[in-house]
Amino acid sequence: MPRSVLSAALGLALAAGLAALPATAVAAPAARAASGYTASASAGSAYAGSAAEAADNQAFFQAVMASAKAKQAANPNLATVVVTYDASSAPSFRTQISQAAQIWNGSVGNVQLRAGSAADFRYYEGNDSRGSYASTDGHGRGYVFLDYQQNRQYNSLRVTAHETGHVLGLPDHYSGPCSELMSGGGPGTSCTNPYPNGTERSRVNSLWARG
Repeated sequence: MPRSVLSAALGLALAAGLAALPATAVAAPAARAASGYTASASAGSAYAGSAAEAADNQAFFQAVMASAKAKQAANPNLATVVVTYDASSAPSFRTQISQAAQIWNGSVGNVQLRAGSAADFRYYEGNDSRGSYASTDGHGRGYVFLDYQQNRQYNSLRVTAHETGHVLGLPDHYSGPCSELMSGGGPGTSCTNPYPNGTERSRVNSLWARG
């Protein structure tokens, strides 16, 4: 077989193989987990996160902000930054994602979340031993992964709103109370609060201030 034909055949075979996999299976290995909902807190330890997780989470936030603000530059009269998300690869969580966006949009004024094309970040779903997490590869690409099992164990809306908080720049704080959204799974499975507290709202508004 000529080399050009062989290359084309291999390319088609690879594309077919990728298409047969869930979107999460293709995307997830390409990046490191930045910040999980519970991490090892579910094992009963007082897990506070690692420096690597914090750095990756910060990289994800900065990539999202850079992407959103680059698009906003085309319309400099807008006082609020719009962050666009794509939830098409997490159809099982469409309702939770929409509700989480509404919660954040009603909680802060300097940034708003909108579903749409040309997304600044994406949601994926599937099974992962790490649970749910916000992730980045450090090169301007990132996503929120929602794990099936964890979303059955914990309140799914809280999990989704928590991971979306990472997109907006908030770190994990597992030792916090249930009233603190970014405490994640730290308060246990009985905690169902999906709303950020006053400190978290103020922090996000500060991070996204001045458009």
